[in-house]
Amino acid sequence: MISEAAAGPVDELADQISRTTGLPPDDARRVVADVLAYFTETTEEYVRRRHRELQTYGARNDEIFARLGTELRHWPVRSPELSTRQLRRIVYG
Repeated sequence: MISEAAAGPVDELADQISRTTGLPPDDARRVVADVLAYFTETTEEYVRRRHRELQTYGARNDEIFARLGTELRHWPVRSPELSTRQLRRIVYG
């Protein structure tokens, strides 16, 4: 375990999660890393990732871009309103 003086906020959060949930420290650190990655993902990264995910399940582009527009309005990290054309440019360049 890291000393309190040397521990940063991420380590402190992982220690807290480990103590309160019973997760092993390594699992708690992975949870914190996953949450931080989720909330620091850029709009472009999100659009590309979700496009790939939805294509994997057989969705067509017209459905995907409509869904992405809706999802972005409710995404925890605020993004600007993007048109279908803008979403296509993010995915295809």
